[in-house]
Amino acid sequence: DKVAGGLADIATAKPEDAPKAEAPVEPKHEAKPEAAAEAPAETPKAEEPKAEKPAAPKADSEKTVLDVALGSPDHTTLVAAVTAAGKADALGSPGGIYTVFAPTNAAFDALPAGTVDTLLKPENKGDLQKIIQHHAAVPIVNTKDMKDGQPMGMADGTKVTLHVAADGSVMVDESHVVAAVQAVNGVVHIVDKVLLPPAK
Repeated sequence: DKVAGGLADIATAKPEDAPKAEAPVEPKHEAKPEAAAEAPAETPKAEEPKAEKPAAPKADSEKTVLDVALGSPDHTTLVAAVTAAGKADALGSPGGIYTVFAPTNAAFDALPAGTVDTLLKPENKGDLQKIIQHHAAVPIVNTKDMKDGQPMGMADGTKVTLHVAADGSVMVDESHVVAAVQAVNGVVHIVDKVLLPPAK
């Protein structure tokens, strides 16, 4: 009867005598501090290209024969011809000692119609070179040093004849020298007619 007595005790036991189940303890969740909003990374600004400063114009004492022609609105045809003939680098070299007779645009316009356009074509480069060389010589000869009747050898291997009048005006063959401009690598004599090499 210990077993029977134990069963009787369980049967007569009051509900409050039963051990109470402890309520499960809910785990406490610690509030995590909200992550500070990250500042968006700044997009690097593309550097604005700096405007290049235009090259300062050359002083007159620094200009080459080519610069003199390039700076003259009356010599655009000559510049085109010199460039097409491949002689721009030579006339633009500061180490030269050139005497150049520079026909004006009007002088080229006085040639027979179509002459300039024909000479500027690539297939006629040889002929154009001879004409350009017939306008250049070495060394430098200023008008004050020119003598009447003086022959002058040109770069194409031919010669022109200088004519000096009593009033000091100068002609090269049949072309009048209307002005002269000094350059760092020579002198430019502006003429009113195109000098054509003698026919062979």
